[in-house]
Amino acid sequence: MTWETVIGLEIHVQLNTQSKIFSGASTAFGAEPNAHASVVECALPGVLPVMNREVVAKAIKLGLALGAKINQKNVFDRKNYFYPDLPKGYQISQLDLPIVAEGRLEIVVGDEVKTINVTRAHMEEDAGKSVHEGLNGATGIDLNRAGTPLLEVVSEPEMRSAAEAVAYAKALHGLVTWLDICDGNMAEGSFRMDANVSVRPKGQAEFGTRREIKNLNSFRFLEQAINYEVEAQIDIIEEGGKVQQATMLFDPDKGETRVMRLKEDAHDYRYFPDPDLLPVMISDGQMQKARDEMPELPGEMAQRFVADFGVSDYDARLLTAGRAQAAFFEEAALASKQGKLVANWMNGELAATLNKEGLDLAQSPITAARLAALVGKIADGTLNSKLAKQAFEAMWASPEATIEQIIEEKGLQQIVDTGAIEAMIDEVLANNAKAVEQFKSGNEKALNALVGQVMKASKGKANPAQVQELMKAKLG
Repeated sequence: MTWETVIGLEIHVQLNTQSKIFSGASTAFGAEPNAHASVVECALPGVLPVMNREVVAKAIKLGLALGAKINQKNVFDRKNYFYPDLPKGYQISQLDLPIVAEGRLEIVVGDEVKTINVTRAHMEEDAGKSVHEGLNGATGIDLNRAGTPLLEVVSEPEMRSAAEAVAYAKALHGLVTWLDICDGNMAEGSFRMDANVSVRPKGQAEFGTRREIKNLNSFRFLEQAINYEVEAQIDIIEEGGKVQQATMLFDPDKGETRVMRLKEDAHDYRYFPDPDLLPVMISDGQMQKARDEMPELPGEMAQRFVADFGVSDYDARLLTAGRAQAAFFEEAALASKQGKLVANWMNGELAATLNKEGLDLAQSPITAARLAALVGKIADGTLNSKLAKQAFEAMWASPEATIEQIIEEKGLQQIVDTGAIEAMIDEVLANNAKAVEQFKSGNEKALNALVGQVMKASKGKANPAQVQELMKAKLG
């Protein structure tokens, strides 16, 4: 039996407002437990919620960026359930009439570009947090997070692999940080992912029974959790069992999912419109203001990079995966006037080194200005590709040194003197008569071997193109 994976993601995006969605309490992370819990979050009798206008503005921004429909009239509902960190006994959310509907997000997996439809994005309040550690078996309740504004972004179940799910999550993470509506800090819970996973026989139209993996806070955990859950569901079915709809937790230490509780359906939450909150009415003027304030979006910037700097579509997508990355590229490309070279180095050597060192771009010892200086030396013939890699390594190790200082100290100047190169070629030809004869007999690979010998003799400093041209001339 060939199985097909079906994945949909529900991603909780914490909006970076100063105050909570229905009170003036602070949203700052890391305070003492319950220091930011107001009478609203504590659900004291007679206290009413007051809507934070900034939450609506940020939700509109995301809707516009997703090319979605903005419901200018949207309604808050009560989602009823009982849990210790939810003092009211319900969560204020949106069900039938959310603020954002019918959007789409483009993702790149390998060389393939795919569009994932976004069902909805709705505003809601976060719950508090149950604390179990260090309390001698007791459970504490911290309501600092309660009432923090969230946008829950719900995709269609259109992803067919963990790789696609990760690409979608990364694309959304990049977009919300690009729009500056979320700080994207996954360690602090600003961007949390729930994965709905099911399997079905290849070619079957109807979906299998889904299980939801809750509160994944890293892309690596998202990939591991989905892959484990897919194999677990296939094993259950192939052994004659049935997958039960359930809420799952992922244990990163064991690399496996486990059942948390049997899954509720929407009717179990007894949704109904919240009587304490009027419908949110968004005027045409507010919509126009939001459009006017929208930044250049990643897709638009990628097209501009292709047109202005001559980079490939693929490179442009990588370069606009995040706002900081796009700004870094544009600064380096404008300074060096070498867009293609900058793109090659950013997506190649720089990305690989950052990954190896576990750093992000903001921590790179090679700034945009330093990378521009490096590619400038490649473009003017001072450095060939081999010498440039040596210079890059030296720049990484010496953040204060200029490219000129490194070239001089390391002796990395490329040899372009025709006489010096010809002398090395003559010596190589004299010592490799067999390769010369092979080339003259039509063996083109022999030329590469001869050029390689010259490069070796020059310790990698000769200009390879110049060597090849002079070599061909010598060989007639």
